[in-house]
Amino acid sequence: MAVIAAQPFARGQAVRGQLWEVTERRMHIIVVGGGVVGITTAYELNRRGHQVTVLERHDIAGNETSKGNAAQRSYGVVYPWADHAMVFKALPWIFKQDGPLKLRMPPSLETLNFMFATLRYAWSPGLFGLNRRAMLRLGIHSRERFLALESELGLAFDGAHQGLLHLASTPEAMDTYRATCELLAELGIPARLLSPEQVRQAEPGMVGDGPLYGALSFDTDGTGDCHLFSRELARACEAQGVVLRYNVEAEALLADAKRVKAITLRTGDGGLETLKADAFVISAGCWSNHLVKPLGLALPIYPVKGYSLTVPLKDPQRAPTSTIHDDNFKVVSTRLGNRLRATGFVELADFNRDIPAARLATIRKSVESRFPGCADLDAAEAWTGFRPMTPDGPAIIGRGPRDNLYLNTGHGTFGWTLSAASADVIAQVIDGEEPAVCLDAFRPGRFAE
Repeated sequence: MAVIAAQPFARGQAVRGQLWEVTERRMHIIVVGGGVVGITTAYELNRRGHQVTVLERHDIAGNETSKGNAAQRSYGVVYPWADHAMVFKALPWIFKQDGPLKLRMPPSLETLNFMFATLRYAWSPGLFGLNRRAMLRLGIHSRERFLALESELGLAFDGAHQGLLHLASTPEAMDTYRATCELLAELGIPARLLSPEQVRQAEPGMVGDGPLYGALSFDTDGTGDCHLFSRELARACEAQGVVLRYNVEAEALLADAKRVKAITLRTGDGGLETLKADAFVISAGCWSNHLVKPLGLALPIYPVKGYSLTVPLKDPQRAPTSTIHDDNFKVVSTRLGNRLRATGFVELADFNRDIPAARLATIRKSVESRFPGCADLDAAEAWTGFRPMTPDGPAIIGRGPRDNLYLNTGHGTFGWTLSAASADVIAQVIDGEEPAVCLDAFRPGRFAE
């Protein structure tokens, strides 16, 4: 079993063509996970002058949860999973054929534990509002960081910031959006209520017969292919000296009472290797808990399953111009250049990767009810993946159970949206700086409190 030691950066070493003013030793940092959260974290750490190694079990970056997600960077939409008002709406969805919430029967013990924990947080007085504001503030920062990053690198990933529309299929939905609009205005997030006529002016391809009473427009939200972005950013990282190790499985952290000394990993040929470093960041999504739990911190991250269809456009004039959230089916349709990505469902089925035909049929039904004829959805590429969800909603960002162990994981459905901000703030934490966003709602130890 090979043992590889870290080589920390020397004081004043040149990085990315400029001399960093180093006031302390730069570190070798291992990031576990090569999805969008792990890759953006590696980029931010490298930008600060650290030597970074990324460990990824797939053969390319962004090939798990980041691969076929909804493609929306919904900075103004982020909200906690645990909402008592949503519980009453969600339970009937389990038994509705086209309902957006599905539960595999019989549910596993892990599924039941997650559901009961969610209910407990949903009925914690005031928690939903506090967590929602915290997530929205992180979303605001993420948009700023994405704009800066895109300006710096010019990555090609079908990205844009043309806004997002939440459609209202009932008058009650519009009432809910009015309250949401007030909260967004309080936080300085641009949003508008649109009439049905204004919706169709903004989206001229929306000629379907789906019910429409208006929409809430999140004017500064964005889109983009998260898989392409992750791969492009990974290449940019490698060009700046980041080491990406693909086809390796992180097995265990080797630690004493204060620090993590090394990590053991299994290589593609089945061999074991031990890799030392100065600090470690866990960004392994649904697979984060098994690394941290032996050190005394249990992360209740559950793999919430989702589905998507991706297809080239047949008639671009009939397609959405940006992102449309159809509240009738709870399906998101996003324009990605000359492609359409349609995504739906929240399914509690552990790590089951089956793709039932009924799920895809519902997604197709939603798209055809809004944008008929825009694409041949029967020829679409189907995908399923697991969003790493915490029972209360916010991600897990901060220092872990050892002095040099950090966590940036558990973003649920908002990993693509919040990745740029969470990477920035965890890099600030590692460097001993005050994070740009308060991280109280994201603290790793909150589940044991």
